[in-house]
Amino acid sequence: MLNKNDSLSLIEYSDFMFENDFVSVIAVKDHPKIPLVGFSVGPFEEGKEYEIRFWVARELEKEGLINIRERPLDATTLYRTQWTERIQALGQLSSLPEDFYPRLRRMIEDLRVSSKTSPEKLREYEYVQNLSLDIINCRLKKIISLASSSVQDSQALKNLTIEERDLYERVRRIVNEWRSKIL
Repeated sequence: MLNKNDSLSLIEYSDFMFENDFVSVIAVKDHPKIPLVGFSVGPFEEGKEYEIRFWVARELEKEGLINIRERPLDATTLYRTQWTERIQALGQLSSLPEDFYPRLRRMIEDLRVSSKTSPEKLREYEYVQNLSLDIINCRLKKIISLASSSVQDSQALKNLTIEERDLYERVRRIVNEWRSKIL
């Protein structure tokens, strides 16, 4: 069961929800129904679009049966995110998709694996790692600033992802407790 006081559990929960969310796929070739434990997918007809769970889609894509329609994060998108985050004022957070961090983790893991056999992918992996750290650090500073402020900015708070909201609430609780003991 998810314990809201456990950030790691919330991150794992976010990943679980992402993995089990439905994505649009296009069948690359005809294939009969595939029975899985508790459910089945297919049958697939070449060129047709289907909605299946992300974790299943990833495996079927590896097997060459389907293509996932949703575009994964890429270095260009990450660069735009980093640039947008950097130009925001300290108290302002840009809006991120709710599934930003699960997608980011998968992007980094995919690049890490492919970087072992390709120098080009190694450079991309290092570049993406640096962009990601910069985005996280920028947002972390802003979240801590917001959490330690005595005034809540509802506009900035609505741009927090579920993982960031948890961090914000935890830091705010600690700061308020500390303040109450000092004063």
